[in-house]
Parts: sequence; C-alpha cells; structure tokens
Amino acid sequence: MHPAFSVILFTTLSGAGYGLLAWTGLVILLSCVGGEPPREGIMPLLWAVLLAMGLLLTLVGLLSSTFHLGKPLRAWRAFSQWRTSWLSREGVAAVAATLATGGLLAVVGIGMFEPGYSAFQGPGVPLLAALVVLLAGATVACTAMIYASLKPIPAWRHRLVLPGYGLFAVLGGWLLLLATGSWTGLTAGALGVGAGITLLIGSATALLKAAYWRDIDRIPAAAAATGSAVGLPGRDVRVFEHPHTEPNYLTREMGFVLARRHARRLRAIAVLLFAVVPALATTLAWAVPDVAGPCCTLAALSALLGSFVERWLFFAQARHAVMAYY
Repeated sequence: MHPAFSVILFTTLSGAGYGLLAWTGLVILLSCVGGEPPREGIMPLLWAVLLAMGLLLTLVGLLSSTFHLGKPLRAWRAFSQWRTSWLSREGVAAVAATLATGGLLAVVGIGMFEPGYSAFQGPGVPLLAALVVLLAGATVACTAMIYASLKPIPAWRHRLVLPGYGLFAVLGGWLLLLATGSWTGLTAGALGVGAGITLLIGSATALLKAAYWRDIDRIPAAAAATGSAVGLPGRDVRVFEHPHTEPNYLTREMGFVLARRHARRLRAIAVLLFAVVPALATTLAWAVPDVAGPCCTLAALSALLGSFVERWLFFAQARHAVMAYY
C-alpha cells in the first residue's frame, strides 16, 4: 500500500495522544479514588498540561488525516455508518473522547482556583477521568480495526494488528507522561520506576512487532492469488492479457514495492528508536536525576520517531490482493 504521509502522521500522533490521555486519566482516577485527592500543590496544573497536550496531539493527528480524503468537507457524513464501519466508529469514539477530555480539562482548570481544591473531593472528576480512559482506548481500538478488518490485505488481517496499535499508544503516552513529569523534579525512586515501566512496555512492543514481521514474511503467495484479486478465491484464474500499459489509481495506491533488505534495515531502525533509545535514556535519567528532563524528553521524541518509521513500514509492506491481477 502507498504509505501516505498524512495517514502515517495521523496514526502516530493520535495514537500517542490517546495514550497520553489514557495514562493521565488513570493517574487522576487513582489519585482521587485509590489515594488522597490533592488539596494543595501543582498536581492539578500538571494534570491540565497533560490533558491539553493529549488533546492537541489527537486533534492535530485527526486534522492531518483529512488531507488524504478526496473531499474532506464530506467527512462528517461517515458518522452515520457507525453500525457497519470501523472508520465511522472511530470518528464517533474520537468525538466522544474529545468532549470527555474537554469536560475533564474544564473541571480541573476551574478546580485549581477553588479553596482547598474542593472540586477534586467529589465524584465528578474520577468519573470523567474513567470516561476519558475508556474512550481513549476505544478510539485506538477502532483505528486498529479499520485496517485489521480488511480481508484483501493479508498483512493487515492479522491478530497482532490490534494489540500492536494498543501497545504503541501505551508506550508513546507513557513516555510523554514521564517526559512532562521529569521536568517537575521527580525523585530517583520515581525515575527508577519510570525506567522499569519503559523497559517493560518497550520490550513487549518490540517482541510483538518481531512476531508480526516474522508472520507477514511467511504469508504464502496463495493469499494474494489472481483468483482472490478478481473476486474468485480458490479458483485457478489465469491472466491472458495485461489489463493496461499505464499506471492507474490501484497500482499507485496499492502497488508500493519495498525491497526486503530495505525493510530489514528500517525494522532495526524502528526498534532502536522506539525501544532501545527510550530504555537507555530513561535509565540514564534514573542514574543521573539532574539530566532527567532532557533524557526523558529524548526518550519520548525517539519513541514517536520510531513509531513513525514502524507505521510507514506497516503501510509500505502491506500488499493488496488486487495487485496479483496486475
């Protein structure tokens, strides 16, 4: 498939943004329910900053995706197809998540100016936080299912596509959360926990992608046979004449070719950026707390870049069955 920059940017930024919203919502929920709600200090301000960052990333990502549409002004019509379309469900979930995040951000922002942070003592904030966590996760899942539901593309119709999207959202969101918090003077103990969580999520993501890449490299040629390309799966169909001599929309959008040696290099670069560099950077932040801010910021930026490379590969290595016809 043609790796369109707008779609890659959308899935990278919005995934990290929803991951950040989910982590922030979870932190707020645990603080208000499992722990002691804040009565003083800068914690609510940090929550507001994190929510605003997540909201900005998701909005920029969603807006970038409209550049890939033929007629962006008609995008609103897709909302009516939520019963059958994962794209429509993603739009509905994204709007709901945006509204819930906006509501939580407003409550947190207003609550910062109330005496004793009284707004955080009631059920409103934890309920909104839980809603943000659920809707952010649902939006990422819908985005993944847009691709995982496409039967003509064997590389996408794979059991690891959904958990892969989820893990990248969790990893990107966590590193953005840690990077922001590291500038507030986290203790060495907190930085150690952060480095451990980074290593755990990064390793899980790298192992999942390794398994996914191994599987798609083994997809048999029969999965994209000519019969499947013309709607006759399992039939012995032979092309006796070339369909045409010039490229068309299908060959441009669905006929991208990436050499295996280039794919291997890009896979190694992706793992280095989204797993190895963040693990090393957060470990250095733990060992030398004075440089925690720059190190954790480097980890977050590296993970975003690695996610971008991985997402480019996700599109570039996917082969539509129709290309067997051409």
